[in-house]
Amino acid sequence: MLRLAVIALLLANAGYFAWSQGHLRPWGLAPEEQAEPQRMNQQIRPETLQILKVNPGKTSSSSPAPAPAAPSTPPMAAPASTTAATDTPAPPADPAECLQAGVFDDRQAEALRTAAAGLPQGSWALEPTPIPGRWMVYMGRFEDVETLDKKRAELRARKVDFDRAGGTLELGLSLGRFSSEDAAKRELVTLGNKGVRTARVIQERPDSPGFTLRLPAVNDALRTQLDSLRSAMAGKTLRTCG
Repeated sequence: MLRLAVIALLLANAGYFAWSQGHLRPWGLAPEEQAEPQRMNQQIRPETLQILKVNPGKTSSSSPAPAPAAPSTPPMAAPASTTAATDTPAPPADPAECLQAGVFDDRQAEALRTAAAGLPQGSWALEPTPIPGRWMVYMGRFEDVETLDKKRAELRARKVDFDRAGGTLELGLSLGRFSSEDAAKRELVTLGNKGVRTARVIQERPDSPGFTLRLPAVNDALRTQLDSLRSAMAGKTLRTCG
């Protein structure tokens, strides 16, 4: 029985193979053909079919389309008042500068205090500035003008510069003024080498207190008020602060 079953199974497989390959078609035994014309006949409304081109660089049709760019908004014009304010240049600031004059002695400083009393408070100051002493190589005092003129002629012949001694040192001659006694003594030695024998070193003026007038911020308004100071400045002039 097993042998008959195996033989029957082999015959069935052989028959199916012959049927599927169309070998039994002459006897009317063959599977239904699925060729292209038959498939076209089975289509429903083929005229509605559309072929779409897909760009491989883009996302699938399920991706949302990009939002359209918002139209550019033209810049708002600045208000006319703002433009006008920008175009109008600011008035130049009133420049202020520091001015000073001096040095003044005690008597001159007191006259300046009186003259500056009418100026705005804080616009001026008298700063202490000691006046150093002064030394002179001096020749004299001579008995009369004739002796003085004779000594002048001798100095010219030796090519030595001289000047009037002035004040209480008349009748006499100054052969040089110096800010220190040592400097005056060195000059005296130099003059001795030129044949000057009767000169000596004296202190023409001792150290004394002094003052400098300082106006730290002089603007146009303050300049118009400075005339009251000039008459008390003893011929000295205002200059830029050093």
